[in-house]
Amino acid sequence: MPGLPHIRVVAAEIEQGGAFLITQRRPEADLPLLWEFPGGRVREGESDSDALRRCLMDRLGVTVRIGHQVLLVSHAYEAYTLDLVVYRCGVDRAPSPVRVHALAWVHPEDFGNYPFPKADQQTVDQLLNDA
Repeated sequence: MPGLPHIRVVAAEIEQGGAFLITQRRPEADLPLLWEFPGGRVREGESDSDALRRCLMDRLGVTVRIGHQVLLVSHAYEAYTLDLVVYRCGVDRAPSPVRVHALAWVHPEDFGNYPFPKADQQTVDQLLNDA
């Protein structure tokens, strides 16, 4: 949609033993209690990798190793257009739900049990197609 503000968000695809890490948004957040791949908004002048490192430390208490980009999804919501960039990542230790409502390690066949925002759902669909 023309004229809508663009928001760039980065997310980490973290896999362990065939399961992927997802986090649940806090009740007071936009799109409350939906599930997503961990990450967050890229600030003005910030690189994707710096944003991903900042967000995963802040929300999960982990240091992230950033690999290659696996997906770029654009989705027009009513008030803005979201560009979601997903990177394959690893973490230095087990994550904790520091600033998220919850976290879960989920196998691809179980993603249907977790409601995702529309942009993240496209990521899930791509992941399932690649599996």
